[in-house]
Amino acid sequence: MMRVILTAEGAAKLKEELRRLKAIERPRIIQAIAEARSHGDLSENAEYSAAREQQGFVEGRISELEMRLASAEVIDTEQLGVIDRVVFGVHVELYDLHNEDSVAYQIVGDLEADLDNARISFSSPMGRALIGKSVGEEVEVHTPGGLRVYEILNIRCS
Repeated sequence: MMRVILTAEGAAKLKEELRRLKAIERPRIIQAIAEARSHGDLSENAEYSAAREQQGFVEGRISELEMRLASAEVIDTEQLGVIDRVVFGVHVELYDLHNEDSVAYQIVGDLEADLDNARISFSSPMGRALIGKSVGEEVEVHTPGGLRVYEILNIRCS
C-alpha cells in the first residue's frame, strides 16, 4: 500500500469530503435511483442510468478516501516549532531571479497539491529542490520551461 503523507489541514479536508459523500451525496443518489425506478422501464430510463453512474462514482471516491486516510501519515505543522530549513508542511517565500518576482508556496503531500492555491507537492521538482534548503540559499529548479533559479526569502510553519 502506498504511503500517503498529509498535513493536518489536508487530512481534515479529506475527512470532511468523506463525511459529505456518505451523509449527503449517497442518500441523495439512493433517493434519485428510487425515484427513477418508480417511472417504470429501466432499460430506457436515462434518469436511472445517470443516477447509477453517479452512484458508482461516489462509491468509488468513498472507497478511495477511506483507503488513503487509513494509510495516511498526518504531520501537524503547528508542532514543528522554529524551522530553519524547508521541510514538509512549511510555507516558503521565494524570489524568482529570472522574473524578479516573489512567490510563496506551502509544501504539502501529493493529494493536497493545488498550484492555484499555492500548494506544491514535496515530490514535485520544485518541492524536491526546496526540501532541506535554508533562508538565503539559491535553488535551481528544472521546469518544462527551462532552468529557474529562486532565492529563499522566508520559511514559516503556518
